Amino acid sequence: MTQTAVADLFRPLLGEQRCLTDADSCQRFGVDWTRAWAPAPSVVLLPETIDEVQEIVRLANEHDIALVPSGGRTGLSAGAVAARGEAVVAFDRMNKVLAFDPYDRAVTVQPGVITQQLQEYAEQQGLFYPVDFASAGSSQMGGNIGTNAGGIKVIRYGMTRDWITGLKVVTGKGDLLDLNKGLIKNATGYDFRHLFIGSEGTLGFIVEATVKLTRQPKDLAVLVLGVPGFTEVMKVLHAFQQQIDLTAFEFFSDKAMAHVLAHGVPRPFDTQAPFYCLLEFEQLSDAAGEQALALFEHCVEQGWVLDGVMSQSLAQLEQLWQLRERISESIAPHTPYKNDISVTVSKVPAFVQEVDEIVQREYPDFEIVWFGHIGDGNMHLNILKPAALSKEEFFERCNNVSTWVFEIVEKYNGSISAEHGVGMTKKPYLQYSRSPEEIGYMRAMKALFDPNGVMNPGKLLD
Repeated sequence: MTQTAVADLFRPLLGEQRCLTDADSCQRFGVDWTRAWAPAPSVVLLPETIDEVQEIVRLANEHDIALVPSGGRTGLSAGAVAARGEAVVAFDRMNKVLAFDPYDRAVTVQPGVITQQLQEYAEQQGLFYPVDFASAGSSQMGGNIGTNAGGIKVIRYGMTRDWITGLKVVTGKGDLLDLNKGLIKNATGYDFRHLFIGSEGTLGFIVEATVKLTRQPKDLAVLVLGVPGFTEVMKVLHAFQQQIDLTAFEFFSDKAMAHVLAHGVPRPFDTQAPFYCLLEFEQLSDAAGEQALALFEHCVEQGWVLDGVMSQSLAQLEQLWQLRERISESIAPHTPYKNDISVTVSKVPAFVQEVDEIVQREYPDFEIVWFGHIGDGNMHLNILKPAALSKEEFFERCNNVSTWVFEIVEKYNGSISAEHGVGMTKKPYLQYSRSPEEIGYMRAMKALFDPNGVMNPGKLLD
């Protein structure tokens, strides 16, 4: 169908203002943070109700129109890219908090609610939504759930999956399923809620979610430590976890630090180190702070830490977090090739060493920037484009890097995508993390919920 014909099909349902075909809208809604595919949607649809979503899916099935979900468009796997004339279903107008129950400590939201919006709503109720990441100001809950987003607090609070007690979804058939209904305990067979979490819109669209909240953390404190090597990073993690319930344990390399400092973030201390750790914990008493300082001194005595600083105020805590949170922003001008990978925590040092060695051997002109959520085994490998190299040649050479990296991931029984989904960027490498039998069952599930293949085709699975 032509672009005009597709738009004319949906205009009686949504009207002119919510059925967009102009170039600016197609560019804005048809892309995410990846840049490997140019957006080329046929139309952008902006539903406001569940009934409208169901009707969109019904029409898509009837006329064989592919649908791509669009949330905050902050993904890094091209899961929300419409590059082949698909109709984009953007949930920006389904952005309301629908209900809150103080006894259940649960909030019901539409999929277009922005992560930060939910965090602020929870705070207004004296509670806390702990799933947090750099894109919290623009990412939407539907996308977070669709990719099972993680972030900086996973070591304490887990992934998005751990906070979803109910989902309403419109399947690829157009059926509305009300899954788990906010229950904490429910032993009535298959829990389809968890099938849709992380499915990247390939089985259906999330149209409502019930999210549990928890108590607010109190008197948070941050330590930033300079560490001589990756083995010492793990020793520091183990030492602190033995005695303190950490809310975060992040790491970044000296190269990552250099880029952040160049963007105006103050250096935390004079001593330079190959690696840095950022630890966050609740300082509920003077004794907790004293215990953290005693552990710091112990790590220095053991030679695991070269220098460090502990926050003395909320302002200093926020400033120290900038060292970690502004890494992506600071390396963005260098056209980074990103890989979001994970192994079990104990295997991190050996894994990073193998990856480092092979990239430096094959491409000594590439700058490697490591950072990530070391407390949960999730590393972000960033390779920066040399200024003299064209973007096309750089990404072509980096495809070789991905194959080598994922072969090492497979060797360590890790994941090729820790928290950003598979989409199109990781789809060719899925076999490195999933067996042929698993992929076969995934295809069967896709066929069951989306028999005509209208839901986000070409993502996750062919």
